[in-house]
Amino acid sequence: MSDKYQETSQNHEDILRKFDKESDYRVLSGFSAKIVAAIAIAFSVFHLYTAVCGVLDAMIQRSIHLSFGLCLIFLLYPARKEWPRNKVHPVDVVFAILGAAVPMYIIIFYQDLVLRAGTVTTMDYVVGLIAILLVLEAARRVVGWPIVTIASLFILYALFGRQIPGQLAHRGIALPSLVGHLFYTTEGIFGIPIGVSSTFIFLFILFGAFLEKTGMGEFFIDLANAVAGWASGGPAKVAVLSSGLMGTVSGSSVANVVGTGSFTIPMMKRLGYKPEFAGAVEATASTGGQLMPPIMGAAAFLMSEFTQISYVKIIGAAVIPALLYYFGVWTGVHLEAKRLGLKGLNKDELPKIKTILLERGHLLLPLVAIIYLLVKGFSPMKAALFAIISSIVASLLRKNTRISLADIINGLEQGARSALGVIAATACAGIIIGVVTQTGLGLKMGSTLVGLAKGNLLLTLFFTMLTSIILGMGVPTTANYVITSTIAAPALLMMNVPVLAAHMFVFYFGIIADITPPVALAAFAGAGIAKANPLKTGLEASKLAIAAFLVPYIFVYNPSMLLIDVTAWGIIQIIITSIIGIIGVGSAVAGYLITDESFIERIIFFIGGILLVTPGLKTDLAGLVLLILGYIMQQRKISKHVVNDSEN
Repeated sequence: MSDKYQETSQNHEDILRKFDKESDYRVLSGFSAKIVAAIAIAFSVFHLYTAVCGVLDAMIQRSIHLSFGLCLIFLLYPARKEWPRNKVHPVDVVFAILGAAVPMYIIIFYQDLVLRAGTVTTMDYVVGLIAILLVLEAARRVVGWPIVTIASLFILYALFGRQIPGQLAHRGIALPSLVGHLFYTTEGIFGIPIGVSSTFIFLFILFGAFLEKTGMGEFFIDLANAVAGWASGGPAKVAVLSSGLMGTVSGSSVANVVGTGSFTIPMMKRLGYKPEFAGAVEATASTGGQLMPPIMGAAAFLMSEFTQISYVKIIGAAVIPALLYYFGVWTGVHLEAKRLGLKGLNKDELPKIKTILLERGHLLLPLVAIIYLLVKGFSPMKAALFAIISSIVASLLRKNTRISLADIINGLEQGARSALGVIAATACAGIIIGVVTQTGLGLKMGSTLVGLAKGNLLLTLFFTMLTSIILGMGVPTTANYVITSTIAAPALLMMNVPVLAAHMFVFYFGIIADITPPVALAAFAGAGIAKANPLKTGLEASKLAIAAFLVPYIFVYNPSMLLIDVTAWGIIQIIITSIIGIIGVGSAVAGYLITDESFIERIIFFIGGILLVTPGLKTDLAGLVLLILGYIMQQRKISKHVVNDSEN
């Protein structure tokens, strides 16, 4: 990786620390650093071993996973911000020992726990209570207060359900019973979220760590520059492309913003984009990476487990909406560049596609391999394992990308470190799921939303959208999906919305919370790099992401967009009409198509675009007529200006 890339990334480390709790870690040296490295490497080796030899019993696999995770979290993330970052505080050493020991209690007394079949002894109760508190503390340190606050409120709801008025009331759960459910069953902390984390997600994160070692990040940026850097508003289009590519392997919107935004945002500002728009472009493009198959911020694996729909169908269904999202962002960038008269970069300043592909094109082989293996029916865990091996092998094909044994060992360590945020988030999300399964809160919330909407599907969708955005604020992708699918999705299922469409709907709006004010962390990170107003940046990002606010409504009303019961011709028709429709909506939002638009023209383009995005022959024809009408009005305006200019 070039010195320039490393230096620029380092310059924005403070921005990542400000907006992403996962970067707020210790930088150790000496003996303590070696201890942490040894634990992290052992953690990665354990997962590689189970990927090769087979996963252990669910509770044992997940307990070991959580034991490693909690130990590393307490060693790497200080309890207090003012504590030194170059050494481990004694208090955190105690926390680390407890974090490692408490999950091991399940392994040591596994047979006894099975034979007791749910009966919780005093010792079980004490250990389980400590474990719950440790999980909450670990989540606070790595992920931040939002998810801890939500989980704590759920625990209070479980304990004091009798005192809650109205439809959400329940009989209440005694603390020992709640602790037993949350820690000694596979419906709480050791539920599906951490189960997926302990199998698929960890290996994909490890895969991403090895790709980073090969210089994949710099390769994506150079490739995007070569493809789009010369076009109108080139740097902004580079941001869209590079962030979309990085999103295929990245699990964090904020980290993606800082990783690619370090280069693209300054380039956009130099070209002439306003700081708020530059930050918004990067934030919107980076957030879209969580919606982009094949990984979707690791939520695709969780969605497959929750819905019992095959992983291949999940990523297949996500393709068209994700492409429409990025096409919408691209359209907004292009129209803004045309409106401002911004040109691209000089081709002499840009890398050549042929040179990039010849020198580093082999780095794409692991991505091709993982997609091929998944489509061929390999389990995500096996696909990730082979992808890790192929990333190492591919790097050896060229001297400039070759990674050494030291790089491989460092990749094992970095992969384990990168997984800590997901571990803390999924364990904490398990607390939420455990409360929901014991109290039936999901169905209660669903009934409440449907009742509030008086059975109207559109209103139910609107209220579910607001709920998902609120629940998704400041929460990482995996936990975000767990929370929204547990709390908000039941309302849509009660309205007979297809399972996949319901889960995709809440997933989309949970992710869009990253760029939706008032808590738009990705937009705020972009604003930090651009030195822009955070709120204005968030508003600009929301405008650019207009497709993400529209498409979920469309695929609920017509699931054919998710490839549900659709023909090949139907897919082609949906893609063509949706692309034209997104151009119409994008021009309405930008206020420009081939010239500045009047208020009436913007209304015409917006309605026409919406009708075209909505699948159906009648809506397509009506939308096309409106867009043609709007285009004619634009052309007449230009002709009138030409005539006036010639007369003057």
